[in-house]
Amino acid sequence: YLEQLFSKLRRRKLVASTRGPGGGYTLGQMECSVSIAAIIDAVDESIDSTKCQDKGNCQQGQKCLTHHLWSDLSEQIHSFLSDITLEQLMSKREVIETAERQNSLAGLIYAEQ
Repeated sequence: YLEQLFSKLRRRKLVASTRGPGGGYTLGQMECSVSIAAIIDAVDESIDSTKCQDKGNCQQGQKCLTHHLWSDLSEQIHSFLSDITLEQLMSKREVIETAERQNSLAGLIYAEQ
């Protein structure tokens, strides 16, 4: 599953891969130029708030009363995430603390194996 995600990210040039021992993935662009929306779009993850996947067949083949409200919300969410770069997200104190905690836990789990 992860390989499929990284393949999609690689096609959009968001990551670059290196083969062989010590290989792996690195960012394909600077953190300041990658938006969170670009990452979500690259892996085909939906941020659609409508129940009909914005097809407009919510209520017996027709748009429901609140279809446009939820569709507009989806657009607002995408716009919001387009304005946040990976660099901005990574510099948030809460994100840094969570990453450090998760790295510590991962180290403990690895050491136990």
